[in-house]
Amino acid sequence: MEKIGIIDLGSNSARLVIVNLFQDGYFMVVDELKESVRLGQDMERDGFLKPQRVAETIKTLKMFRKLCDASGVGRIITVATEAVRKAKNQRSFLDEIQANCGIKIKVLTAEEEATLVYRGVINTMDVPKGLILEIGGGSTKIVYYNRRNRLNYATLPFGAVTLTDMFGRDGVKPEEQAARIEEFMAEQLAGVEWLKEIDPDAQMIGVGGSFRNLFRINKMVHKYPLDTVHNYNMLTEDFLPLYDMIKVLDLDKKKKIKGLSAQRADILPAALAVIKAFVTHIGVANFIISGSGLREGLMVNHALPSTIEKPVSDVLTYSLTTLVKWYGCDEKHVEHVVNLSIQLFKQLRVLHKFPRQYLKVLKVAATLHDCGMRIKYYSHPRHSWYMILNATLYGVSHREIVLAAFAACCHKNEDINPLDWARFKDVLHEDDIEIVRRLGVMLRIAESLDRSMSGCVKGINCDILGDSVIMKTEVEGDAALEIRDAMTAGAEFRKSFHKNLEIL
Repeated sequence: MEKIGIIDLGSNSARLVIVNLFQDGYFMVVDELKESVRLGQDMERDGFLKPQRVAETIKTLKMFRKLCDASGVGRIITVATEAVRKAKNQRSFLDEIQANCGIKIKVLTAEEEATLVYRGVINTMDVPKGLILEIGGGSTKIVYYNRRNRLNYATLPFGAVTLTDMFGRDGVKPEEQAARIEEFMAEQLAGVEWLKEIDPDAQMIGVGGSFRNLFRINKMVHKYPLDTVHNYNMLTEDFLPLYDMIKVLDLDKKKKIKGLSAQRADILPAALAVIKAFVTHIGVANFIISGSGLREGLMVNHALPSTIEKPVSDVLTYSLTTLVKWYGCDEKHVEHVVNLSIQLFKQLRVLHKFPRQYLKVLKVAATLHDCGMRIKYYSHPRHSWYMILNATLYGVSHREIVLAAFAACCHKNEDINPLDWARFKDVLHEDDIEIVRRLGVMLRIAESLDRSMSGCVKGINCDILGDSVIMKTEVEGDAALEIRDAMTAGAEFRKSFHKNLEIL
């Protein structure tokens, strides 16, 4: 297993992520370190990176290098974006970093940066048609794609740091500063001609630290039960009052906002003004926040070089396989339980009448049903529930993650804890509890039919006769253990499907 370090040197912050690369193109982040270096601060005056900012960056990169060396990192990949890209003293800065830190930096072009942001999104989200807005410290990127192909991009050389510098003059009230940034960005967006031709069905996707902070603030306000920022769906009508509340506060009051990083408090209003200008210009009712961007684009390109030419075809399966490997699950058993679960879902469709989207929920639950054994065998369904809720899962909504976690928790005849269910009342629907129980009993039967992990039950054919469901198993060898174990789900099956269960 190779370990690499990826350093993203932005205009506002420098971030290191340490990544384990598995065989066959999978990866997992195992450590990270972030520092606010403000490299792009005060550059608007003369175009030079300032000595104090350079010194802070060198200090930070030395810390990053020390952590990489201590962690056994074999390769360090370092990229720099807008601040370094436009700096008049770029060459001397790069030489100074190389001499003091032993780190070689690749300065990304605007197109390379936009492409990596796009790859970070497209390989971690199941959104076939999107309009990405990435707000950095020194630039704002807009990327439009359709059918998972990038069609257009624009890089505006203004970000949260530079806009704060440009419009944050002494004596200007915070709300006036925000209004000026909104007006300025509206003019910039009007100059991006291709924005007038985008498909109205394209989903807006927000990327970057400001969007992540926005999620954390909104989570506090609405007491949202999940900590997962990736794939969070935020309504514009929820964003606007937050923006109106934050834009009028002075710096001391902004620093006291729960969920807001104190290091980002001074530049967040500028970022929110950009979002306001964008949602107004495009006219969107909601946007999805992505936890993945440029760094994830680099990760997936290095782990799976084929994604440079073509994105991951099945985002959900890719992330599930990564977790199976990371948690040390038995891959053959997982594959067999997933296949049997899918067969049951299809064979029993006349009874449950679930639309196809719930097959995705069952697939997540079936793949990760035993991951809780990583903690302890006893009560492992409960541990699996927690791990699914907090796993890095791509290609599924937050609601689908919660449903899958509860379905996995039911796979050993564990009933749903009412207090746990009540926590997610704002994510779930009233009739979801019956859905979870039905998915859970299907998973329980599927797992039982591979009780010896030998794969002896190859297939299932279900006949629905009167008040009974007759499951005929296709077997190779002795499946007595499997059938006996599956029959213990009879009472739960009757309760969920109102049919008696027979397994032959």
